[in-house]
Amino acid sequence: MKLLTPVLFFWLACGPFGLVAETVVLTNGNRLQGDVLKKSDTQLVLDLGFDILKIPMDAVAAVEALEAPGATEEAGNGSAGDWGATDADGKRLFASAKNRRTRTVKANAEMLGEAVVQIRTTSGLGSGFVIHPDGYVITNNHVISGEHKISIILFQRGTHALEKVQKQNVKIVATSPLMDLALLKIEGEESPDFAFAPVGVSDEVRSGQSVFAIGSPLGLGRSVSQGIVSVRNRVVSGGLIYLQHTAQINPGNSGGPLFNLQGEVVGVLNMKMTSIGVEGMGFAVPASVLKLFLSNQDAYAFDPRNPNAGFRYLDPPGAADLEEEPMPEKDQTPVKTGPASQPASPVTDS
Repeated sequence: MKLLTPVLFFWLACGPFGLVAETVVLTNGNRLQGDVLKKSDTQLVLDLGFDILKIPMDAVAAVEALEAPGATEEAGNGSAGDWGATDADGKRLFASAKNRRTRTVKANAEMLGEAVVQIRTTSGLGSGFVIHPDGYVITNNHVISGEHKISIILFQRGTHALEKVQKQNVKIVATSPLMDLALLKIEGEESPDFAFAPVGVSDEVRSGQSVFAIGSPLGLGRSVSQGIVSVRNRVVSGGLIYLQHTAQINPGNSGGPLFNLQGEVVGVLNMKMTSIGVEGMGFAVPASVLKLFLSNQDAYAFDPRNPNAGFRYLDPPGAADLEEEPMPEKDQTPVKTGPASQPASPVTDS
């Protein structure tokens, strides 16, 4: 581990949910959505997901029950929206949902639980999430860097609860050490139809906005934690921008999704700050960077001969270089080199 300051950065690799939300219509016309915990003649107690609100009954005009999760939007599905980026076959890789309803953390976790996976390698574990029903999965590069044998554990909905299903046939499609992102694909499925999570717009996230994480801290799958966005665009290491948040994360959360209350991925969890007296300082790769990675995945294509990175091309010569050296011949191809050097940062792999 590197210690550049008294503060240390760590990479984070390493039951049933509640009621269906209801809408409380107030006498002034405002509407609140959450779980009604208690209702009496004098007050109504509403769980907003991030706070408990007590509302006098004389301020309540009506209480409307919402549809169960999946009635209008499929569980763990971003089908109601546009698809962006394509693979080598022209297949759209991620969904950007439109007009998704705000839900409580409980309702979102119930709906999205199947889309979040656990990534296992010979040296450790992390988290990830499915972005396409054909089995495309996003995680951190540092979770799978240098690995060839990768397995993915899905939590698929059974008769009474989510059940573990392990997939061994996993292909590395693209990696970027700089962005700390990796695209995997579950292979060998005759008719794949995996639950998946839509990707949101991180540029619209604001400080103080509620977010929550689902992942496998210390290998404990399906763990949910919530917090708020501290800063949308924090420069941390190597000049890269991260989304800073307060959701509790630990080794094993790496590569997992950071969701907003519309059930959209706004970030990919990848590190936290830790030191004596330091709490609630987690960081995620913004969804905008994830979309950039997916839209240019051919540039980050995984080379099995070099497991640490995709292709890296040399910088073009400058004007001074052109005066001293002749231009390369037209039939020369780009040079494939070794792994891209890691940016200098106070970050340590788990």
